[in-house]
Amino acid sequence: MKSVVRLFVAAAALVASLSGIANGSDQNQIVFKNVNVFDGKSETLIENVDVLVEGNLITKVGRDTGASANATLVDGKGMTLIPGLIDMHAHFCIQEGMLVGRDAYDQMAMGARAYHSMLQYLDQGFTTARDTGCNILGLAKAINNGLLEGPRVYPSGGFLSQTGGHADTGSFNDVPGRVDDLERHGFGYIVDGVTEARRAARQNLRSGATQIKIMAGGGVASEFDPIHTTQFSEEEMRAIVEVAKDYGTYVLAHAYHDRSVNRAIDAGVKVIEHNFLASEKTIKRMKQEGVALSAQAVMSLEAFAKPETITFFTPDQKAKAASVNKGAKQMFEWARKHDLLIVTGGDMFGPAYNLRQADNMVWMSTVGFSPFQIMKMGTSNAAEVLSWSGGMNPYKYGKLGVIEPGAYADLILIDGNPLKEISILNDYTDKFKVIMKDGKFHKNSL
Repeated sequence: MKSVVRLFVAAAALVASLSGIANGSDQNQIVFKNVNVFDGKSETLIENVDVLVEGNLITKVGRDTGASANATLVDGKGMTLIPGLIDMHAHFCIQEGMLVGRDAYDQMAMGARAYHSMLQYLDQGFTTARDTGCNILGLAKAINNGLLEGPRVYPSGGFLSQTGGHADTGSFNDVPGRVDDLERHGFGYIVDGVTEARRAARQNLRSGATQIKIMAGGGVASEFDPIHTTQFSEEEMRAIVEVAKDYGTYVLAHAYHDRSVNRAIDAGVKVIEHNFLASEKTIKRMKQEGVALSAQAVMSLEAFAKPETITFFTPDQKAKAASVNKGAKQMFEWARKHDLLIVTGGDMFGPAYNLRQADNMVWMSTVGFSPFQIMKMGTSNAAEVLSWSGGMNPYKYGKLGVIEPGAYADLILIDGNPLKEISILNDYTDKFKVIMKDGKFHKNSL
């Protein structure tokens, strides 16, 4: 049914476009009239202004945009215009779990499911997403080249993991050194030693990755990597970081505790994902060295709040989940105290979570962050980190995460003010009246 509706909307848009041309309207200009603007950086709204979009860029913000008399007008009626939201920890090609794509479906089916997830992100106002590991490079290329509708995608390519690391999803009886199905599918690379690490990083970047994701420590639910472990030697990490630097981009790392986080920072990693068991000393170091924190609030604060209810967890996994929940609350307090550069990303995938991406931002309010701080995490903060991909950035000709001249026209018109009520981000079906990506309407219910 949804596909039929999308087809109808596309046809209607084409008819409207042809009609506009016949009537002499300026199809390259769209004006949002009478809006209050959250520009992605300011603590208060810019009130009662107009925003001019020309092509795929914002060109003017103010009371007199100088738009053509034939420009398309969108009357905001005093509603709030914000930048498109940015999710910094997506896994589009993971659905119910990391093994589903290997054991239950082929890559054609997983690609279709991933694309469905991407459209759901757009429906929720996420016009950009950084995918932090899996075989998404082809879909990202198709979207970034305009062949498919979807959010802007910054793909990491396959996970880089050591044998027995967080992305080692083989069976107990696997032979060391074997190239498994996940590696052949580009989902992840099990690499040991500097040479293998370099080769895998180069392969990802060759295929269009915009940054590299490594597994630097253990996890909660995975089989072969207890959460206390530290993964990859510093030499292996440095080799991967050097490859990324040669391409003008950066490395992000899955890491929970001090030893794994600090080894990653020693090697030159720029973004730590999770970080839930880190000490205040490590938080201070991250601030001093400009290392960003990528926060997953729902998984740490909600999903692991009552681990005893997770029926498929072993007693050991339940204990690990409880420690992560407790550690996350303390870690977020220190991160707020020391003003870390924080971005948000769900790490939430599959039917149970695909329609809850904004919850990852909303839950940050439960650990003391203000709506303004949270909105920055999902807009201008995220855009700053995305810019670290340098020459590998497929979107280097405009700014993301802000509303200002020269920014990409990724915009959401909200009936309400998220700087006062952050939970409004969850009410996207009713309250998001317009969703625009790259100067094109994904939704317009006015």
